[in-house]
Amino acid sequence: MRYCFGLLILFFSTCIFAQKRVSKSDSIAITKTLFKQQEDWNRGDIDAFMEGYIKTDFLVFSGASGPIYGWEATRNRYKKSYHNRVLMGELNFDVLSMTQLSSNVVQLQGSFYLTREIEDSNGYFTLTWLKQDGKWLVISDHTSASN
Repeated sequence: MRYCFGLLILFFSTCIFAQKRVSKSDSIAITKTLFKQQEDWNRGDIDAFMEGYIKTDFLVFSGASGPIYGWEATRNRYKKSYHNRVLMGELNFDVLSMTQLSSNVVQLQGSFYLTREIEDSNGYFTLTWLKQDGKWLVISDHTSASN
């Protein structure tokens, strides 16, 4: 009886917490936004880059300095840390994987490489995307530099 109960719990937990593949249309929409952010960055336009993030106080950016909350605070962090083109450099993203967590939430793992005159930087990121009003936007960004 305990064996059957254990199997039943395992079955239901697998069903409840199973991750799904991201649909082709959602995957295209998310990567389109991500690579538009890359283009915006490489043009030196942080304001346009920030359009890929949800404009709310619930947005969280986590990096080496700890979490920053809110769209405005995140934008200010980028503008302070990357206040000129030399610091911004040339950004390249690679998508490593995407997982559908619910019908309107996707988690994306990726890597970045920032080519700069001063010193290159690279690392990894995890972005949580929320579909709101038919548009995919980043609600959580955790980025870690490798160097």
